[in-house]
Amino acid sequence: MRDELTIKIAGDAGQGMQTVSTVLAKAFKKAGLHIFVNQDFMSRIRGGNNFSQLRVAAKPVFAPRERTDIIVSLDKESASLHSASVANEGIMILDRQKTGITGNEPSYFDVPFYDMAKKAGGSELYANSAASGILAGITRLDFRHVEEALKETFGDKSADVIKINIDAARLGYDFAKDNFKPDMFAIKESGPNGNLLMNGNDAIALGAIRAGCKFYSAYPMSPSTSIMENISRYAKDFGIIVEQAEDEIAAINMIIGASFAGVRSMCATSGGGFALMAEGLSLAGMLETPIVAVDAQRPAPATGFPTRTEQADLDFIIHAGHGEFARAVFAPGTAEQAFYLTVKAFNLAEKFQVPVIILTDQHLADSSRDIGAFDLGNARVERHIISKEDSKKVAGYKRYQITKTGISPMAVPSWIDDVIYADSDEHTEEGHITEDAHIRVSMVEKRLYKKMELLSQEIEEPARFNIESADTILVGFGSTYGVMKEACDAIPRGKTGFVHLSQVWPFPSRQLAALLKGNKKILTVENNAGAQLAGLIRRFTGIEADGSILKYDGRPFDVDFLVERVSEVTSHGRR
Repeated sequence: MRDELTIKIAGDAGQGMQTVSTVLAKAFKKAGLHIFVNQDFMSRIRGGNNFSQLRVAAKPVFAPRERTDIIVSLDKESASLHSASVANEGIMILDRQKTGITGNEPSYFDVPFYDMAKKAGGSELYANSAASGILAGITRLDFRHVEEALKETFGDKSADVIKINIDAARLGYDFAKDNFKPDMFAIKESGPNGNLLMNGNDAIALGAIRAGCKFYSAYPMSPSTSIMENISRYAKDFGIIVEQAEDEIAAINMIIGASFAGVRSMCATSGGGFALMAEGLSLAGMLETPIVAVDAQRPAPATGFPTRTEQADLDFIIHAGHGEFARAVFAPGTAEQAFYLTVKAFNLAEKFQVPVIILTDQHLADSSRDIGAFDLGNARVERHIISKEDSKKVAGYKRYQITKTGISPMAVPSWIDDVIYADSDEHTEEGHITEDAHIRVSMVEKRLYKKMELLSQEIEEPARFNIESADTILVGFGSTYGVMKEACDAIPRGKTGFVHLSQVWPFPSRQLAALLKGNKKILTVENNAGAQLAGLIRRFTGIEADGSILKYDGRPFDVDFLVERVSEVTSHGRR
């Protein structure tokens, strides 16, 4: 039996590849297996070649593989486009009659799943359920897991529709059991582990809800949109107002206003939308109003690849907005980190009265993995405003009072008797406009130096693996966590380790310098063309990376690619 399989479902947009992967992911998870699902899709509603890839294993998995054991081609184009990625002894499942695919490739396994769909429900629409059954049959998965997964996936449909989907899957399952005799793809089941199947955007949305977010505003922009959709789904249960703004400028200004009124607030967008938010970000810095914003990166400039991934906004985000003011920037690498760091983002934003930005990307946003239940004890909500009870005792309130720490008392309007003044111009402690040079110096030092010093004391420690004995250390941020971890496991033991930054601002220069010291080869792993992380490391630690493994084609790193590139770089010396 296999310990691991990679399955790819490819076809035109609208053919239901994501439905197949969703059903299978749920079914394999019910069988106690670990899952990683990633999506590759074009920015169109119909047509174009898309695929959904599912990695199933007996142990936890964190990243995609290039070599694929089983490919389901739902159209003719997919067979030619993906034939090169079929692994040795892998198979490609296709319907010759429907697609008109000729040739006699040894990897082809001809299955009439469109006829099965029509037999089950009179329509080819059920072909994706038939394909789910075929894959379950080939891998010798218990059909009851597929049936349960279909009921969950189509739970909002009628009983008749659910039955047809199950019948189509059963036809596919029985066909595979009868016609694909070898157990070469059988995968061993174990007991259910109770894990959750979650992507990065799901985790950010749940983290925001846990943190007490009560106002969310955004303009839909891929790949951030599902954060708004997820928060909207639970808005009524948790008393959250969700506002789809007319543009990104309005969205960030709305959350600044809500936060000024004492409400924890959040917005999300992609790089192009964040460019429009830059002035609002500066406004939050000047007003010392806590906000949380998400930049879900995609390839740019301009519209770029709207549905693909990149990590090229790093330099932009840590410097976004005109003028100098403190901020924190988190870069989660897993769904777990996305949840806990979102809670921390709200706590820090309010504690230091600064904007906090969560830097993610399409790969993390849309890739699903099975994870354990969140520990809410490690996701505590910390409020840092003057309570309603204590507000009655406040007199002579100064919103921007100069304090030793740089943190002024923050009151909610209407909770105190004093008037609260706020202004985007430079202002006095009371909030009145001023052009006094001495006050200007004090306020800049308050907003920048003092707050950055405090934020630097609460930096999220970089994750590390095998750095003591390794000859080569990979360094990355954000969604590269999983692929670096698996690449280090795949390379001969002890040769390679990694360091992952889940916080990129304030930059963890002291922590990183300590981890990278010694005579080791240092390679950054980045989804951008400019080696931006390598530049930050050089600037803030004085350490020059020996090379950078860069990928900027809009696709994420996969384990096979990274292992190959690390081997090339380490065998040819500095690059």
